[in-house]
Amino acid sequence: MSEQGARPHPVRPNRGYEDLRELISIFEEMGEIERVDGADWKFEVGAVAETTAAARPGRAPAILFDNIRGYAPGFRIMSGGANAFRRLAVVLGLDEPRHELDLVNAYRVRMREEFESIPPVEVATGPVLENVLRGQDIDVLKFPVPFVHELDGGRYIGTEDLVVMRDPDTGWVNSATYRVMVHDAKTVAIWMSPGKHGRFISEKYFAKGEPCPVLICCGQDPLLFLTAHQEIDIGTDELAYAGGLRGRAIPVVRSEVHGLPIPAHAEVAIEGVMLPGETREEGPFGEFMGYYASNASEQPVVRVERIYHRDDPILTLAIPSRPPENFTFARATVKSAMIWEEIEKAGLPGVQGVWCHEAGAGRLFNVVAIRQMYPGHASQAAMLAANCHAGNYAGRWVVVVDEDIDPSNMFDVVWAMSTRCDPPDDIQYIKRAWSTPLDPLLRAPPFHNNRAIVDACRPFGWKDEFPTVAEASPELKERVRAKWPHLYE
Repeated sequence: MSEQGARPHPVRPNRGYEDLRELISIFEEMGEIERVDGADWKFEVGAVAETTAAARPGRAPAILFDNIRGYAPGFRIMSGGANAFRRLAVVLGLDEPRHELDLVNAYRVRMREEFESIPPVEVATGPVLENVLRGQDIDVLKFPVPFVHELDGGRYIGTEDLVVMRDPDTGWVNSATYRVMVHDAKTVAIWMSPGKHGRFISEKYFAKGEPCPVLICCGQDPLLFLTAHQEIDIGTDELAYAGGLRGRAIPVVRSEVHGLPIPAHAEVAIEGVMLPGETREEGPFGEFMGYYASNASEQPVVRVERIYHRDDPILTLAIPSRPPENFTFARATVKSAMIWEEIEKAGLPGVQGVWCHEAGAGRLFNVVAIRQMYPGHASQAAMLAANCHAGNYAGRWVVVVDEDIDPSNMFDVVWAMSTRCDPPDDIQYIKRAWSTPLDPLLRAPPFHNNRAIVDACRPFGWKDEFPTVAEASPELKERVRAKWPHLYE
């Protein structure tokens, strides 16, 4: 955890910020945040976060809730921090892009040319230790935990969170995003999908008959959330991965009871244990595919042993719902870059762009644009995108299009599918792929699904004779945009 003894890392200037609070100030200067006073934690906070994100996908402001009903001023909730074009560039430390694919490509280039994980550095103290609750003072409901959807089974403190666990065999520290429901002042529940790293770790403890220590961070830099809810390789420390993205080590303090790393500038963190065989009913919860696809079920209980929080703490909130959601733009950008990088590393040439559409919750409808170079090129691209690590979990559709199609533009993509795809010949299927109980088409274990790969490219054998597209030339388009820019704002 300490940098002592580690070889030096190349320094990339941090154009960013120290913590969530400084980031909020930056967003305010940019005109990228709105404040909402007086919302009710029961339904209203969730509904505002959901509807504002849906009104302007990829462009909606972040929302900072204060004066929440029943809670003192200063106990706040932040929604959609990184879920927009300009804000995500700030969080990632990238120049402001003009287009979604510019952002994807800039992130991909960094990961290829500059990226190196930087282990977190342990520090003696940090703002998260301003308040430490022990014993009878422990009360998870001290915070304005939202009741997110009207049909949910309870209040959820963990949506845009980090659930931190240490592998009992290897010492590997995993930080991932799982939903966390509040049972009462001193107990919460965690829901982890089959095949997820946190579930593997907890099951190792339970198999030994031992309690599983856990640290739940419920308010933090959006960069940590971005790394925690992606499909990063097993054995990778997400805090080190985030340090590589930031260009410097993430400072952490050790938790009092189990010595788990807490981001030193986190807003709220909960420490406790899950005991083998101890469960309570969790859920239901409206999830990222836009449905209540899984019923309430028995899930491990976390007995809370410590709560750490800053003065005037800020919870962070993600709203899984009918897309577009208040976190899917950020997910789509990072996941698109990861898929692009993985398929190129697998040897695929000619990739022009990748986009995981928000309409598919950033996972279910992924598009790859290629410059066709040989027979079978489109099928190869689709198979790789559907089966690489970043693209495999809970997928449904992969569409491959030509280089003249913008993969982030759904009109372009549907037009290509409508005019260049012959369904009997150009759609193939993959059966029994890795999915989740949250998939609304799956009713019982085993939770694997089927998916389609669509060749929406011009037929390779006669692509050069395919009818010419009816549109202005790129040069003419650029000229008129420059001449009358107000028409395109």
